[in-house]
Amino acid sequence: MEASSSPLLSEPDAARMALTFKGLADPTRLKILAVLLGGEIRVSDLAQRTQTSQSAVSHQLRVLRDLRFVSSRREGTQIFYRIDDEHIEDLFNKAFAHGKHLLDQQREFA
Repeated sequence: MEASSSPLLSEPDAARMALTFKGLADPTRLKILAVLLGGEIRVSDLAQRTQTSQSAVSHQLRVLRDLRFVSSRREGTQIFYRIDDEHIEDLFNKAFAHGKHLLDQQREFA
């Protein structure tokens, strides 16, 4: 079999994938996404549910919004956030399952 001269993954595709993984590579962002998978929620409630300051939640939401993982809507003075990409739940669940798998392997060989 002849090796292909073209890369298996193009540079633009690799960069987009890396950006997605970067978006998921922060524990606070993952906690935020875990709550948002349950549905739309106000920023103040999101801060309380994640036990994170409102300013830290707002900062992480800005990152998630820039990546188009989440979107927001305003209702009076309140801002509500929701998951805005149908792939996020699948990525989250796969990463969670993989983490559990790694933990099980560690326990098995300990």
